[in-house]
Amino acid sequence: MAVPVRRPVASLWIGEKLQYLNQLCLLSHVRQGHPTTLYCADTVTNVPAGVDVRPAAEIMPLDMDIVSQTSESFLSNVFRYKMIQKTDAVWIDCDAFCHRPFPDEMHNIFAGHGFRGALNCGVVYIPPEGELIHLLMDYYENLPDAPAWFNKQQRKRLARQDPSLPLAVRIYNAERTAFGPQAFTHFAQRTGDFHKALSHDYLYPVPFQLNDIFFDPYGRVEDHFTDNTLSVHLYTNGTRPWWRKNPPLPGSFAFRMCEEIGLDPDKALEE
Repeated sequence: MAVPVRRPVASLWIGEKLQYLNQLCLLSHVRQGHPTTLYCADTVTNVPAGVDVRPAAEIMPLDMDIVSQTSESFLSNVFRYKMIQKTDAVWIDCDAFCHRPFPDEMHNIFAGHGFRGALNCGVVYIPPEGELIHLLMDYYENLPDAPAWFNKQQRKRLARQDPSLPLAVRIYNAERTAFGPQAFTHFAQRTGDFHKALSHDYLYPVPFQLNDIFFDPYGRVEDHFTDNTLSVHLYTNGTRPWWRKNPPLPGSFAFRMCEEIGLDPDKALEE
């Protein structure tokens, strides 16, 4: 029985090699029928078959000097909204596992995250011509001296930054999430879109603080899922180095999903 073709999804990768969890997550969307595009800044040597590879420059030029002073994921905060505007695809982080397909009729795909209730943008779709996306793009393209939501301590950290650094780097150094969840939460509150957020079980059923559970053979990962769950964030940025350098233990969620999708993790372990 053929898998129906669903709405497109896309992500960004900066680097030359995917980890096996990234391969797994991309293939999970392919399996559910989502045309899956990976925009790449470099030549990536191990993109799995079924994923369409496109140059990141099709969406926007990447300032690699800024990336070298922040992180590989830094520019994805701008990239995701430009990608939505240009392609109307759902943004997926490369560590978001597709549990069930995203409904075609769902026009706002974002959710609360973790124990704090802030919104996350690891999986996101918002209308490409709406007020929210335009406010976000204006923020990124016309950075203020300090984000409007910065508290006293954040402003102190910002003031201590080397003034010779680019403003974006100074803000990032003062608060790493100032371009991601914090910005998204702030502007969604301004536009009234905050109330459209899905509950955390749709996209982030397992809290970040419990991310070791994906590698525990006795972990009951699926107990966190509900009938709403569409995506499961695996939080590779917070994964302990041992899990990235060794194949998952038999019986663990990561092991079972690799078996289900037919992926050999030994071929993409972190060196």
